[in-house]
Amino acid sequence: MSVNSLFNSECRFVAGAATAEQIPSDIFLPEVAFAGRSNVGKSSLINAIVNRKKFARTSRFPGRTQQINFFNLADKISLVDLPGYGYAAVSKETKQSWNQLLFHYLKNRQNLRRVFLLIDARHGLKKSDEEMMDILDSFAVIYQIILTKIDKASHRFEIEEDITKRTAYRPAVFPLIISSSAKRSDGIENVRHEIASITTR
Repeated sequence: MSVNSLFNSECRFVAGAATAEQIPSDIFLPEVAFAGRSNVGKSSLINAIVNRKKFARTSRFPGRTQQINFFNLADKISLVDLPGYGYAAVSKETKQSWNQLLFHYLKNRQNLRRVFLLIDARHGLKKSDEEMMDILDSFAVIYQIILTKIDKASHRFEIEEDITKRTAYRPAVFPLIISSSAKRSDGIENVRHEIASITTR
């Protein structure tokens, strides 16, 4: 299936998991997940990738995605929207619950092929991003960095260079950074090609 055919195909919501027990165990497709700080633009990027305006829920309010959401694209690949991390204005108990859910998913998901780690191009790597990379490295989960909101970033290339240097020796990082803007569709085709390449492996 061509890239265009894949992303013009039906993409449907399959399940939402707020606890480890709710994570579906009957999905055997190759899977890619999207992770990032709250308000980094995960839902907007997913909507742009699957060519839908209001597919994954977007919000102006950080912390809106409070569960793991699973989507089926053309019965070829599973797309997963993970809860945003690094958002302070939730209770300690809620943070702990989200972290436990995220850790369980990343550690135990056998069909997970790659995590797309979204970084806001306006701000670059934050401590919470590096903590997430530490987790992914420790679980040997391959992750690829996607810069978001490059249309709003005045120092994008400096940010890219800084990230490249700071991730050079991380064992699980995929070496290609993708710069994107859901608003202008920059980099969307590059992300689609990465996802399509995973369906053929």
